[in-house]
Amino acid sequence: MSRNYSRAAADTARKKRRRNSLLVSGVAVAIIIGLLVAEQVALLYLIATLGVVALLLVVAFSDLQGAQQAAPLPADDSAAIGDRSGGARVTTATYAATSAPRRPKRRTKR
Repeated sequence: MSRNYSRAAADTARKKRRRNSLLVSGVAVAIIIGLLVAEQVALLYLIATLGVVALLLVVAFSDLQGAQQAAPLPADDSAAIGDRSGGARVTTATYAATSAPRRPKRRTKR
């Protein structure tokens, strides 16, 4: 029973986030249209500039390397294969021998 409840709770939370994002987008569109009608282009320019600055600050301070430092990827010979400077020799027969046919994904019941 707890499995069904948690799935229902996740669906409810997802719908709530979607509704909130649509509401915020609608409010932003209404403000932009209101400023355009009132011919406040200078204020629109200021808001757009501050929005771009905020976006750049988020990107600048985001930890893009953090996930890779926690669990490093295993070493492979992709660089050696790409520039043909050595490493393991890979042929099409190697790929054909190692790849097994995939099973189709099952659809979840709703």
